[in-house]
Amino acid sequence: MATITVRDIEFHYEESGEGRPVVFLHGVWMSGRFFEKQLGPVGEQCRAITLDFRGHGRSAKPDAGHTVPEYAADVHAFLEKLELQDVVLVGWSMGAFVIWEYVKQFGCDRLAGTVVVDEAASDFAWDGWPHGMIGPEMLRDLNEGVQSGRAELIEHFIPLMFKEEQSAEDVAWMAAEMALPPAGTASSILLDQTLRDYREELAAVTVPTLVAIGADEKLITHEAGAYLVDRLPNARLVMFEESSHCPFLEETERFNAVVCEFAGSLG
Repeated sequence: MATITVRDIEFHYEESGEGRPVVFLHGVWMSGRFFEKQLGPVGEQCRAITLDFRGHGRSAKPDAGHTVPEYAADVHAFLEKLELQDVVLVGWSMGAFVIWEYVKQFGCDRLAGTVVVDEAASDFAWDGWPHGMIGPEMLRDLNEGVQSGRAELIEHFIPLMFKEEQSAEDVAWMAAEMALPPAGTASSILLDQTLRDYREELAAVTVPTLVAIGADEKLITHEAGAYLVDRLPNARLVMFEESSHCPFLEETERFNAVVCEFAGSLG
């Protein structure tokens, strides 16, 4: 466990191993703990790093800065501070938005490749966008849940992330992590990330990309993954047949092997 201060914010991160840096970026309300099964195994072949975004996990909880562009700027400053080069960024759910925003702001500076885990180019149901899962009413209701019934919202959300029912122990730690962001932070980043649209930004991701999708996905359509592969300049799709939204927890061994193989293929 380690902390680092960048952009006047103290961030919590963990790392294991040596070699090419593979940095895991979590989803909205989550934390680096969701990648605890990656640290050791991926660290046997690479330098595996998990990072808690500002306001999440064990990082500092400032009132401001809870937008995808700010999170991407934090990641860039983090990579600079640790002097990391030829990095593979692994973005799960909202973490993929942070990757695309990073490229929008900084290009592919410091990047060797990216891994997108269960995300579409946008979560919002824009006119003419069939892969958006959240419309205006749902977004309103989700935000109301954050402010007025957060425990119930989290309890409802966790089963949607998995193909199989999780143990009570696992549900408990996940729910505890998801409750760490203050309510104001949770609402701000939910609204911001949901209303982001990266369809026009995908062509700028010129480094190789691996798109990982769970076959039992309840949140992101398979077609959304195919859309990414068609529009990212150098991408391929990997389907995880026994997973939903969290292949890194549901098919851990295969996921780790796929990520290590990908990282090792980048030269």
